[in-house]
Amino acid sequence: MITISSETHAFLEKTSWGCLCLNCLKEIDQKVQSIQGEVFPAAKELKEGVHYYLENGFWVFTELYHMLRGHCCESGCRHCAYGFIKVKT
Repeated sequence: MITISSETHAFLEKTSWGCLCLNCLKEIDQKVQSIQGEVFPAAKELKEGVHYYLENGFWVFTELYHMLRGHCCESGCRHCAYGFIKVKT
């Protein structure tokens, strides 16, 4: 059995995670706890390697960036923290 924080519970309500086994819940809870007290950064405060990295000249936002953002944009982001998978048509 695992006890998760109210912040993790609130985060999970916004996600569509497929697996909520004991190990995944522990990992998610640790990630949510690690961002407590942080705020979504303004554009000028984004740090390469923390909030994004560059790949072929494009910005790729990290899972941390998405968690700080606080919601899913449903664009199919590579590091979506909310479990969204865009279905290709």
